[in-house]
Amino acid sequence: MLNKTPMWKYLMVFFVLAVGALYALPNIFGEDHAVQISAGRNTTVTTQTLQTVEQSLVDARIDTKRVTMENQQILVRVKDSESQLMAKEVLEKQLGGDYYVAMNLAPDTPSWLASIGGEPIKLGLDLRGGVHFLMEVDMNLAMSKALEDTVTSFRTNLREEKIRYRGVRQLDDSVEVQFRDQETLDQGLSYLKSRNPDWLFEEEDNLVVSAKMSQQKVLAIRDYAVKQNITIMRNRVNQLGVAEPLIQRQGADRIVVQLPGIQDTARAKEILNATATLDFRLLDTEHDVQAAVAGRIPPGADLVKDQKGVPYLLQKKVMMSGNHIIDAASSLDEYGRPQVNISVDSEGGNKMSLGTKGNIGKPMATVFIEYKPLAERDKNDKPIFEKVEQIISVATIQSRLGGGGFRITGVGSPQEAQNLALLLRAGALIAPIQIVEERTVGPSLGQENIDLGMQAIIWGFVLVLAFMAMYYRGFGLVANFALAANLVLIVGVMSLIPGATLTLPGMAGIVLTVGMAVDANVLIFERIREEMRDGRGPQQSIHQGYDSAFSTILDANITTLIAAIILFAIGTGPIKGFSVTLAIGIITSMFTAIVVTRVIVNAVWGGKRIDKLSI
Repeated sequence: MLNKTPMWKYLMVFFVLAVGALYALPNIFGEDHAVQISAGRNTTVTTQTLQTVEQSLVDARIDTKRVTMENQQILVRVKDSESQLMAKEVLEKQLGGDYYVAMNLAPDTPSWLASIGGEPIKLGLDLRGGVHFLMEVDMNLAMSKALEDTVTSFRTNLREEKIRYRGVRQLDDSVEVQFRDQETLDQGLSYLKSRNPDWLFEEEDNLVVSAKMSQQKVLAIRDYAVKQNITIMRNRVNQLGVAEPLIQRQGADRIVVQLPGIQDTARAKEILNATATLDFRLLDTEHDVQAAVAGRIPPGADLVKDQKGVPYLLQKKVMMSGNHIIDAASSLDEYGRPQVNISVDSEGGNKMSLGTKGNIGKPMATVFIEYKPLAERDKNDKPIFEKVEQIISVATIQSRLGGGGFRITGVGSPQEAQNLALLLRAGALIAPIQIVEERTVGPSLGQENIDLGMQAIIWGFVLVLAFMAMYYRGFGLVANFALAANLVLIVGVMSLIPGATLTLPGMAGIVLTVGMAVDANVLIFERIREEMRDGRGPQQSIHQGYDSAFSTILDANITTLIAAIILFAIGTGPIKGFSVTLAIGIITSMFTAIVVTRVIVNAVWGGKRIDKLSI
């Protein structure tokens, strides 16, 4: 008999709708006003910190919903924005500048739901509020750093080939190599050209060879500086607990950063202004540190202090910079001492192998370098940065390092090893960045956008429900149930996808899919009516209506899905948000309009002897 649904299809529909409803459920619980405490570079969050936070809030008579510590962060949930602001001020005063204290919004999802991955939809900046920055990469320092690396590379290459030279020095936009005689110059020039095809070499007077970057090399360095900075900034923001940031390129040397949910602009700047690099350098053990402190710093050395202010004398030559690090993890060695295991790329492994080859047993320092912007600017109105160096680790080279990685020992405590690994994983910025534009979107404006968007969805939903119920009667009610299920599935899928973020244009995409979802049922129902007018029975009409309309519905939705994919591929910002919800809505509406309605229609009218249909 026609229009009988097998049991497996009932179970499949029930399972899909149940899972969709389960993962859409977190969105009804809302969010709490919260204060987030995380450690600075020289501190850690411990149970003692948690006790200090709780006692400070009790003393200030600030009511809290709950205070929790997880992933080296403390989250204080309060009842309203006024308590949130008071808690932030109290904790900043109590904890001092060693900790980051930021206002945030935290999901109020029940623990049992969170334990299975249930989280509310991530809201974009236009809906949740937050901060927007436009940042500029200092290309002058990027080019200068590339020249420094080239000087080291040229020296290493010539030594490996045993080609004698007098010196290698860096100029404003080139590198000069001076040789001892014409024979070594010819050998060195030929070898450097073969190893560096993207450099332009020119022989000058006094046995000097000048090397300049080709235009392609300059463009490649600039492009790499921006892309690498984007990657590193995303890692830092993610590891510091900022959910779903938007970090993307704008133009040749600028980066757009949006941090939804962050209400504290100063906190966001703390995260983004950590424009640091890492260098690995040998200690200068041949000269007196105290003499250097007194002002007699030997040539080829630098005086750098550690986190406690203890001075060290370091060789100027950099063995390897932090931009070669791929991954880092803390662990314990065979004696239970903390260490950091580091993975590097092939170029970094080669540099570290050559640098440590003849220095086994000597101390090596990991130097943390920050570029802090000064108040004044240069003649081109570009920011001027001050270089600040600090030693974060001194370890002894136990064996020749190289290959895919090595380890750092002598870190101190396991917590310090974890902090160092986090810093190394986050990576080193190729060049410092400067905030050139700052904009804050308040949570009240975001809430207004949400309210207006929800009104558009509700009104569109209600009007479509009313039309379908009046025009198609019983079948219209089936379509209305499918439409409601479609909305639940969209919300559930958006909540389930880690990278999906709902923006205001995304809400427009949901409104559009409401109309598109019902369009498929209109095609099916009109075809059923047409079959009945042609004299076919109810069961035959239902069967033919669904089968005949399927190809038309499929063609229409596939073409729209292709358009959504193209928008996602080439669009940015709001366009991507619209395309994501549109694509998800197309897929879920196909399922609900064809599969779900067919299952319900078969359950109500299928396999029975009936004379007419409520359509």
